Amino acid sequence: MKELGTHKTQYNRMIDIYSELVHQYFRLNYEFEEGGYQYESFTAAGGAKKSPIVATLETLRKDILAYSDRLCLNPKSFETVTIETEQKSKLAGMLSKLE
Repeated sequence: MKELGTHKTQYNRMIDIYSELVHQYFRLNYEFEEGGYQYESFTAAGGAKKSPIVATLETLRKDILAYSDRLCLNPKSFETVTIETEQKSKLAGMLSKLE
């Protein structure tokens, strides 16, 4: 975000939440892979339903996408942002030209 020019210290809490969501997603995805990609579980009535881990992964994907939009971490959301640049004083501008 710093390289993109979109970072502000006020966003740090959102960044922490986003990083935790990504960590949870990768951890659950690893467990899903290790479990043989079991995408269905069977109900007591004998029917099949979506596995709880699959439902959780889908929810995490949606949450990660929402946070990445807010933090401008994907191309589509970054296109809509106007980056604020620091205004240099005239003296600072003249001094930087001398270097």
